[in-house]
Amino acid sequence: MTGPADHALAEAVKPLVDAMGGELLAPGEAREDDVVLSWEGEEVLAVRLPQLADSLDHILAAMERRHGMPLSELDRKTKQLVVRTLEARGAFSVRHGVETVAGALGVSRFTVYNYLNRENASRDTKTPAEGP
Repeated sequence: MTGPADHALAEAVKPLVDAMGGELLAPGEAREDDVVLSWEGEEVLAVRLPQLADSLDHILAAMERRHGMPLSELDRKTKQLVVRTLEARGAFSVRHGVETVAGALGVSRFTVYNYLNRENASRDTKTPAEGP
């Protein structure tokens, strides 16, 4: 008999669950805060989501893989792009998010706040016709 990890649904969601730092489980192992996924009316697997702070670490690791180098080695313009991406993903709503990101980028918290303020200021100066 095949287990939940062998199911097509598990195969499909595994890259996403791994990128988030989650864990695939059998439905019977699910706790109250886990997400149970069904396929054609049958519970097939459960996903245990990480704590938000752990998710930020996984997001940063994924960004390093995408850029092919430690984030601290990126140029300033690319670091600013990383900060914008992280802001869009809610990284700064996590406790100590700015500190965590600053450490990963090899910059000060002040620099991260400057990147955020610069982006917000440029967004505020655009006219509605210009768009994002």
